[in-house]
Amino acid sequence: MVVGVLGQNWGVKKPEAEPVVARNRKAAHEYHLGESWEAGIVLQGMEVKALRAGRASLVGGFAQVENREIWLHGVHIPQYSQARWFNDGSRRKRKLLLHRAQIDKIERKVNESGLTIVPVVLYFKDGRAKVEIALGRGKKTWDKRDALAEREATRETERAVSRRLKGHRD
Repeated sequence: MVVGVLGQNWGVKKPEAEPVVARNRKAAHEYHLGESWEAGIVLQGMEVKALRAGRASLVGGFAQVENREIWLHGVHIPQYSQARWFNDGSRRKRKLLLHRAQIDKIERKVNESGLTIVPVVLYFKDGRAKVEIALGRGKKTWDKRDALAEREATRETERAVSRRLKGHRD
């Protein structure tokens, strides 16, 4: 590592954490998530600046395979407030960038077993916008209730253990 005159670091980059723009927390509640992939996303105009400002929502978003390409639908990227000219389509469909083999594999799984392609996380990696998509099978109402009950039970046991470690009696 080379240190400059005033204590500056030259030639050494600090590893940047991947800034997460949006998470679809509802996806884990609505779907049994399976295999996932990282995909690039084609953006227009000021959408990148709106994402860098941390403004996006993946709730209600899904992806479809159309003509051997994957398109992301229903993802909300609002207009960038400081843009000078007209921004179009905050919920327009956007193309996802994946390898042909990955697209074919996803298409096969969706067609064979009736899965849904769900966006899970939207983030930046090396300055480029990426979206993590996963294959999901819709949960039934009782599955959701079971998951909530299980989560509540684990929280209660963790609280009880924490109280015991602190010396409190039940």
